[in-house]
Amino acid sequence: MRAVGIDPGTGSFDFFGMDEQEIIIDETVQVKAVAENPTLLLDYIRNLLPLDIIVGPSGYGLPLTPIKDVGERELSLMVPEDKSISLYDGIRMVLRLMKSEGLPVVFTPGVIHLPTVPSFRKANKIDMGTADKVCCAALAIKDQSEYLRISHSETSFILVEVGYAFTAAIAVKNGMIVDGLGGTSGGPGFTALGGMDSELAARLGNFPGSLLFSGGAKDASGKNDFTPEDMARYPVRFSESWSMMMESIMKDVAALTIAVEKPREILISGRLSRLPAIAEYLNSNLARFGKVRAVRRQAKIAKEAAEGAFILAEGLMGGKYESIVDALQLRKATGSMFDYVLVKEPKSFY
Repeated sequence: MRAVGIDPGTGSFDFFGMDEQEIIIDETVQVKAVAENPTLLLDYIRNLLPLDIIVGPSGYGLPLTPIKDVGERELSLMVPEDKSISLYDGIRMVLRLMKSEGLPVVFTPGVIHLPTVPSFRKANKIDMGTADKVCCAALAIKDQSEYLRISHSETSFILVEVGYAFTAAIAVKNGMIVDGLGGTSGGPGFTALGGMDSELAARLGNFPGSLLFSGGAKDASGKNDFTPEDMARYPVRFSESWSMMMESIMKDVAALTIAVEKPREILISGRLSRLPAIAEYLNSNLARFGKVRAVRRQAKIAKEAAEGAFILAEGLMGGKYESIVDALQLRKATGSMFDYVLVKEPKSFY
């Protein structure tokens, strides 16, 4: 079985795939390169053919959907038509090319689509965790199952995914995702503002999607060239940025302990979690909620979401990770990310 997972991250696109026990791809491509030449993604895939299945890039997610069934409506649900985010047009073009070439692509759900999350927790939510965060959770389920020697359906944890732009947290109980705080609904990330005060949203009026990528720890620093490494190296000098991110992670995990009262572990993943100062802080300060450790992975280059996408791909083909797909109830995912919007204003935006 030859399976590949793709993660469309904010800073990079990542690929991870295996042919049974052999890794066939473990690569990352910078977003700038993809924006300049979107077909670059296709070149990586073409070099791997034949493939049995490819998972992603699924954006905000869909109920399990093969690419042959994806039209313009489905494309817009996964990757919004927003001219303020130039990369989106490139991704949409790549997805159309994948479809025209008949590649065996399957798109997977976000947290909002999963039946394991109670509907009352979904009220007025869109981003409880995008499709790549579900992939990260799949990798974490695999890892905890192996680490604690328990079944996939016995896993229980809160996963903190600290990416370059966004920070998200996912709650897993009995192998099921039961709650989540997505990158635009939880605390601020390095570049992203996270959940927005409704008063701020009302006063902004109509605003471009690119605004969601601003207002985070980077902007709090007041430096245009500020990097995550700067923040981790000088947490006292840049205390506003550091505290903004670190305290918000604590609050997100604390909030999710309502859904998973006694998680077996607090698991950490994502690009920024590999910076020593951030890892040390999280290991020390999240210990009040349970044992803390980083998610282990086979990939040496690709991010966790790409490896998690591979796990879902392999499971969907009936491989050894099928019980992870079953525990997550991926095949029962339904609806769209707009199904739980309760506000009374006209719903022309979807």
